[in-house]
Amino acid sequence: MTDSRFLPSPTRRQWLQAGAACATLALPFARAQTAWPAKPVTIVVPFPSGGGTDAFARPLSAMMTRQLGRQILIDNRGGAGGTVGASIAAKAAPDGYTFFMGAVHHAIAPSMYPRLDYDIETDFVPVGLISSVPQVIVVNPGRVPANDLKGFLELARRNPGKLNYASAGNGTSHHLAGELFKLQTKTFITHIPYRGAGPALQDLIGGQVDVMFDGLGSSAAHVKGGRIKALAVAAPKRAPGFPDVPTSAEAGVPTYQVSTWYALWAPKGTPKELVERMQAAMAQAFATPDLQGIWTGLGAETPNLYGDAFGTFVSSEVKRWAEVVKTSGAKLE
Repeated sequence: MTDSRFLPSPTRRQWLQAGAACATLALPFARAQTAWPAKPVTIVVPFPSGGGTDAFARPLSAMMTRQLGRQILIDNRGGAGGTVGASIAAKAAPDGYTFFMGAVHHAIAPSMYPRLDYDIETDFVPVGLISSVPQVIVVNPGRVPANDLKGFLELARRNPGKLNYASAGNGTSHHLAGELFKLQTKTFITHIPYRGAGPALQDLIGGQVDVMFDGLGSSAAHVKGGRIKALAVAAPKRAPGFPDVPTSAEAGVPTYQVSTWYALWAPKGTPKELVERMQAAMAQAFATPDLQGIWTGLGAETPNLYGDAFGTFVSSEVKRWAEVVKTSGAKLE
């Protein structure tokens, strides 16, 4: 038997190689044990604060902050109908610490912006749908002397081109909803694009514009406060929390139905397990009475749509809105 005292001692290089091998073997285990989130998580919101996306992003981030014990931060990056923020989010590190909260606008954008430097279907991982709200036709009561949709239509037809409507920007759902309304009602109302629903709403409230085809989530508080008047919701049924606002069909335009949805994506390449953890955090937040109450107050529903099923929905929306853009003749202004 060989005496171990006479075996050659390991060289420094051999010790380093052995240490590296152990570290490599331990790496998957260490990663598996890493708690997520280990630091604050950022959600890029591609519109200024005060709009519909913000109205859902902030309560959701606050609830998940409480549940996860780490801050969920909102980073507002407005511009170009939400496409600037989407481009920024698409290029973020896919490490589970940056997510993107977009909306129906991002299913419309491919038909309105032919030179986008990202693809909503291939440059992101679909996480899940956050909410769905009907579009609502809201007017400034001081500028528009109409008590209902019928009165508004009579006013618009007597004054072609003199009334104007604000949108969150070219290619947003507000813009397309307005163009679709004009097409179906044979009216002409001038489009005024803004850099987000928040600034557009402020000018509607302030009396600088006449009407807005808005997602109910951002208009809800102002309708309840009497600062703007809701003429109709573009949905087949009345919105939760707004039983007195008629549907477009009840108000005389039966074919006019438009909804706004908001959703979460992750940059392409984000590990599946981190996407699943975010989905679990979302589902837990949606189950709380606090968030359910907020969603009802905003006239919203929470569809149970995650992952691949949500991705399929987005693809169908891209195709649907391409047809609306083509039929309405909507253009960038």
